Amino acid sequence: MSGAVTAGSLSLPALPLAKQGKRALGLLALLVVAASFVAVGVGAVGIAPAQTLAILAESLGVGGISDFAASQQSVLLSIRLPRVLLSIAVGAALAISGAAMQGLFRNPLADPGLVGISSGAALAATATIVLGEALAPELPEAARTLLLPVAAFLGSLATTFLVWRVATRSGHTAVATMLLAGIALNALTGAGTGVLTLLATDPQLRTLTFWTLGSLNGATWPALWIVLTMSAPALILIPRLSRALNALLLGEAEARHLGIEVERVKAAIVLLTALAVGATVAACGMIGFVGLAAPHLIRLLLGADHRVLLPGAALLGAALLVLADLAARTVVAPAEVPIGIVTTLLGAPFFLWLMVREAEHGGLFR
Repeated sequence: MSGAVTAGSLSLPALPLAKQGKRALGLLALLVVAASFVAVGVGAVGIAPAQTLAILAESLGVGGISDFAASQQSVLLSIRLPRVLLSIAVGAALAISGAAMQGLFRNPLADPGLVGISSGAALAATATIVLGEALAPELPEAARTLLLPVAAFLGSLATTFLVWRVATRSGHTAVATMLLAGIALNALTGAGTGVLTLLATDPQLRTLTFWTLGSLNGATWPALWIVLTMSAPALILIPRLSRALNALLLGEAEARHLGIEVERVKAAIVLLTALAVGATVAACGMIGFVGLAAPHLIRLLLGADHRVLLPGAALLGAALLVLADLAARTVVAPAEVPIGIVTTLLGAPFFLWLMVREAEHGGLFR
């Protein structure tokens, strides 16, 4: 059968995607574009949509669309455009990682931040900032720049694997154990970050504030390329696991009967999620609740089919983070609110509502 996942005589059919799902994904893509145009135009230097198009067109060698000032061109190309594109990449990576983990653990409360993955990546990045120069003083600057995202990736991978192993017994993942393990790991990594903070110098302390609260203020084209390179595997490959995640909704035993190689799917999701989250933490610090809220909102609106849920969550996460960053840099301008504070202020009430809703439908850990 074309497009089916097979194992011997068993197969999991590749059913056609409903028009409603395709239409919803198209609307979400338009939302990302619209949010991006608003974000690049709003700020101390105003840039109208026509001027944005003119600047982008001139960069491609096409002129005469609209008049714009040199200062507007400089602000758009050097500051706002890489920042908005980084917001899109980070929001999409966090949201699709959250959706994949929720599908793997079969619970809407799973999230890279809640189960300790983000804090593990942040601890590794913090250790690199504070101890990197002392441990490797002769390391070239270019290698030191690459060391930070690599360390964040390894930290996220370690915590992901630990949570998964602690919560899984005899092929069954205990949601209560998973969340409790995440709480314990968050506390442990927080303590480790605290110890490193005591050892940090004044310049390092200013850098550590960036990691603990999250910010897109340091967005540059090189940072964008690093995030895109490290998160691209998750954004490309996780949607290819949509049918396997759909089968896992029935249970691991049922998924195996349908020909899904469950352990390989688990390993792929663990690796891809750790890579994506490590990249976002390395670039922007800790940004919470995007990986929780975006997938669940898509699930409420469009259902649990991962063929729609995964790309839909990525698009919604991108749009949400673009708008959150816009609020972070404009609400108290010329100062800037750390984006982690904005997403937490929006996400924490959503998480409380989600817990109440889950409790009313039979309990959190059923």
